[in-house]
Amino acid sequence: MKKIKSILYIIPVIALVSLASCKKFLDVQPKNNVSDEVTIVDKASAETAVRGVYNAFTLSGYYGNDFQMIGYLGGDNTAFFGTVVYQSHFGQHNVRADNGTIQTAWGAIYKGIDRANHVIAKVPNVTDPKLTAALKNQYLGEAYFLRALAYFDLVRVWGGVQIFTTPNIEDKQGVPRSDTTAVFAQVLSDLIQAEALIPSSLATNRVRATQKTVWALRARYHLYRGEWADAEFYSSKLISDVATYSLVAPYNSWFANGVTNTRESIFELAYATTSLSAHRGNWQPTQNGGTRSWGPNAAFIALVTNPATGGTRNTLIATTTTTPIVTYGNLYYRNPATDPAYVLRIAEQYLIRAEARAQIGTDLTGAAADLNAVRTRAGLAATGAATKPDLLLAIEDERRLEFAFEPHRWFDLVRTGRADDIFPGIDPNKYILPIPVTELQTDPALKQNPGY
Repeated sequence: MKKIKSILYIIPVIALVSLASCKKFLDVQPKNNVSDEVTIVDKASAETAVRGVYNAFTLSGYYGNDFQMIGYLGGDNTAFFGTVVYQSHFGQHNVRADNGTIQTAWGAIYKGIDRANHVIAKVPNVTDPKLTAALKNQYLGEAYFLRALAYFDLVRVWGGVQIFTTPNIEDKQGVPRSDTTAVFAQVLSDLIQAEALIPSSLATNRVRATQKTVWALRARYHLYRGEWADAEFYSSKLISDVATYSLVAPYNSWFANGVTNTRESIFELAYATTSLSAHRGNWQPTQNGGTRSWGPNAAFIALVTNPATGGTRNTLIATTTTTPIVTYGNLYYRNPATDPAYVLRIAEQYLIRAEARAQIGTDLTGAAADLNAVRTRAGLAATGAATKPDLLLAIEDERRLEFAFEPHRWFDLVRTGRADDIFPGIDPNKYILPIPVTELQTDPALKQNPGY
């Protein structure tokens, strides 16, 4: 993994700030680099290291652009308008092993894992009295949660991957890929550790991991694993916490007008003027200073502007008022580009529980009620679906619109076995992407996915 140079493990060193300030915590302004030997030696450097883990998740190769792009360009909501040819291959389901996007995504995700591994390995050995047992557990729990999220995203994109749980991934050649079952098991193990370590008394935080954040990812994990009762259980924990989370209305209340950290949000990644997101430029048209490399396709525009299907979700798109007149996605719009990356939202928990209840089959009324909660917030009438197959299809359609420009649609089609229905004739080998060729050249223990 030549792109993760962890002999000199780089963590931005910044002036310490209060943990009570979420934005300040993540507003990382590099001043200098320190070697791995001295990264985590006291409370200050431990906090800086945790901050560095979050920072890795905001990189353009990860939630700052490339990973998210994989999730929605592979689906059926977007069209490619850009000039970087290899990016168009995701919508064609013809990604090659030398694709630059998969290389940067792979590297960025493993960088986050390596930084988490440093925290997990070193924080327990710090003897600074200012780093209390409670703070140690919090930092460790956050690192376990973030590592779980990273491995969850890796397995969604590539299937079985290499599992590393100790620092300095760059030095670890010859580790074979684990299968998907083992990677998912690692995700669950890390989530269990995170839930046990993060103090239950920790206040709600929408940009740092708490126990509630862990529950939200566990609900998604169990949905992907077809463990319906567990998916229902964990999503219910979030939905029942009405003092903390709610479906804010109208629909665009969770992203419009410069808002962040609304009651809709369970976990989002923050950006600042000193650390911008690459996402905005690829969505916005030239009139707004972007490149509009991709945007909503005609089918999605028809759905989202139809009052019977889109409702108030038509605010996800906008149309230029000057030539060339184009319709573009407007979820990421801030200038400068400080739009959050929306990782976990309460709307997803409602639709997870709806799907789980429909799959179990004993509470179809409850499944419809959860679906209708999301539909009502979007200004839509109650669903007419009443049978299990109809409800599952209605939930799928709702997820398509609700999370149109978030990294869900392609992964949803794969996990439900519906990719071939939407894209007839697609090679099943293409449901997961190729291992980057540079990784295969660097580490002979890595084997390519079938079909590539």
